[in-house]
Amino acid sequence: MALSSESKEVIAATLPAVGAAIGDITPLFYRKMFGEHPELERDLFNRGNQKQGEQQKALAGSIAAFATLQLDPDPARVEAVLSRIAHKHASLGIKPDEYWIVHKHLFEAIVEILGEAITPQVAKAWDELYWLMANTLIDLEANLYASAGVETGEVWRTVRVAERLYQSSDTVSFVLTSLDGAPLPSFRPGQYLSVGVKLPDGARQIRQYSLSGAPSQGDWRITVKRVAATTGPDGTVIPAGEVSNFLFDNLFEGDELQVTTPFGDLVLGDEDAPIFLASAGIGCTPMIGMLSHLAEIGDQRKISVLHADRSAAAHAHRHELATLVEKIPSADVYRWYEDLGARQPIETIRLGRADISSVPLDPKTQAYLCGPLPFMLSLREALIERNVPAENIHYEVFGPDSWAPTGA
Repeated sequence: MALSSESKEVIAATLPAVGAAIGDITPLFYRKMFGEHPELERDLFNRGNQKQGEQQKALAGSIAAFATLQLDPDPARVEAVLSRIAHKHASLGIKPDEYWIVHKHLFEAIVEILGEAITPQVAKAWDELYWLMANTLIDLEANLYASAGVETGEVWRTVRVAERLYQSSDTVSFVLTSLDGAPLPSFRPGQYLSVGVKLPDGARQIRQYSLSGAPSQGDWRITVKRVAATTGPDGTVIPAGEVSNFLFDNLFEGDELQVTTPFGDLVLGDEDAPIFLASAGIGCTPMIGMLSHLAEIGDQRKISVLHADRSAAAHAHRHELATLVEKIPSADVYRWYEDLGARQPIETIRLGRADISSVPLDPKTQAYLCGPLPFMLSLREALIERNVPAENIHYEVFGPDSWAPTGA
């Protein structure tokens, strides 16, 4: 499917104006949609991201990126942008009918913001663009549901907490099992699942958590970090982790939990190439899952593992990381801590922020990144400077994906 030549001309002419206004359009769109469907804000969308404006930025960036890629076609880039969105949608159980709700309120917002500039011809072109994007996502999501062996949107199940294990002072792992003792469905190393909890105010909020165990074990393990409210550099208050803190404070052995089938496109490839696993903070979770799998199968590829954190005490899965690397003769680990405490730096444990300039790196390396966006963007730039091709660099963002609009 491709945009018609007529609509392509209109999109090319109007993209600068729409792009300039998209930052006003998307907040209005969400206000309109939540005004008519308050249950979506309460029970589906991340309220914290809404308050910070992160979801609005991600939506605006995705629309602008998709429109730009229709004017200068890049199928691989389109697939990368939409695959990530489709996996997130599948993990939430999104169904085709919900695209009509988005369409209605998004176009109302566009017309309200741009007014007379939205002629019938312009409206027709942007409508075609929207449905091209929506129908592509619907098809991708249908394939994901089919591959997972579930009906469209029917991804939720109840599991039981078998173990609760502390990984650091503010991080805890939950081992999840089925209610009847049967093995839970397998997954690909690096994937995540959604967790839905009912909060004290009656809202049902959903968050995604990477699976931090190997896929062959028959159960699922997630790791949850307690997140305190903080103040950003510009004085903006970043709220506490609503769902993570609830799980940390209230979920124990024997409790039941609503989760989804695993999804996610940050997965280990089959290329016979060196592997580079890099994480910061709680971004270690998909890497631990990948490393567990590599250790289990006795993988012989060259593996470099990098982790950056505030301190050794704050480093979740610190001991497990070292143990897994010891099991893989071809693996090396490099750690950076902003505070070494009483420790002295050594070759593999260094003070400060991650710096790969002295880390051995093959240009054929397949790199997998997870952590705060500035960490990943900085590392991507460093990898490219070391001649690792951009298409070999894969990433996972916890929350709305604001990487895609950067063109990375």
